Amino acid sequence: MNARDGDVRQWRRLQALHLKEQGWRRCDVAEAMDVTERSVSHWSAVARVRGGPGLLSAPIPGRPPALSPRRRDLIPEFLWHGAEAYGFRGSVWTCGRIAKVIEEEFGVAYDKGHVSRLLRQLRWTPQMPIQRASQRDEQAIEQWRSQTWPRLLAEARVQRRTLVFVDESGFYLLPGVVKTYAPRVCTPVLRTKLTRDHLSVKGGMTPAGRIYTLVRQESLNGSHSVEFLAHLMRVASGRLLVIWDGSPIHRRSVVQEFVSQTHDKVRLQALPGYAPDLNPWDEGGWNHLKNAEMRNLACRDVEELHEEFHLAVNRLRHKTWLVHSFFGQAGLQL
Repeated sequence: MNARDGDVRQWRRLQALHLKEQGWRRCDVAEAMDVTERSVSHWSAVARVRGGPGLLSAPIPGRPPALSPRRRDLIPEFLWHGAEAYGFRGSVWTCGRIAKVIEEEFGVAYDKGHVSRLLRQLRWTPQMPIQRASQRDEQAIEQWRSQTWPRLLAEARVQRRTLVFVDESGFYLLPGVVKTYAPRVCTPVLRTKLTRDHLSVKGGMTPAGRIYTLVRQESLNGSHSVEFLAHLMRVASGRLLVIWDGSPIHRRSVVQEFVSQTHDKVRLQALPGYAPDLNPWDEGGWNHLKNAEMRNLACRDVEELHEEFHLAVNRLRHKTWLVHSFFGQAGLQL
């Protein structure tokens, strides 16, 4: 019996008592409430002994929980130590692993379904983890975020340079995230062309919220980096401060030669190693274009994909506030 059923039955008992007090006969009350006369007599007897509150629904006591609320609240403290602290491989928590931790710490065996309910009570939810390279120097990355970034931002303002974060990504014909409605137990089949054809995209993003792109249907190389820098000098500013990672296409000799020929109009700043999260493109711009602007999109060919990409970029260009949020997501204060 759920709570709603209990409320209906409680109302029926109280209404029957009210009708009896109004002078209705027992048989008439039973007919009106669609119950037996015996039930009406029983309710009347309970009301005489215990009063009206005696007819209220009372919660049915169940089996006491194996874990008290106090012990249950200790579970997150154990989980914060990480899965590897309990002998598991990889820092991933599953319901099965957590069930083993609970059994080890409290001697209580739960199935995975009940563990899931416990975690919801503790406000723990299943989430997609963010992957980070184990070779990262967290101290150097935090120092770049707290010291180097403010200095570069100030230098760009003083020297009147346009600060641009540059990064690359690929867009494929195969859709990234697709959901569609279908009858239950009848999984739909989405037929797509299996191909390696894709768009190679180089993007530039400024703290002012401006977006610049270079799109090619081939793999990008050092010459494309030079082409994009020249493009930025024409459309963004004659003086640039470009921040990008240590990709080989950023370190080619043709790139160094081009920068030297600009007579300090273009300055390059490399991000710390294994720190793509410092670039607002990585988890911000590219993620939004692929999983928001172009979600559920399956193109027939690369030309259509190219067109849809430009439409998505144009929509993003009109959302300056969203571009600013990408910098905040990267931990870069503007």
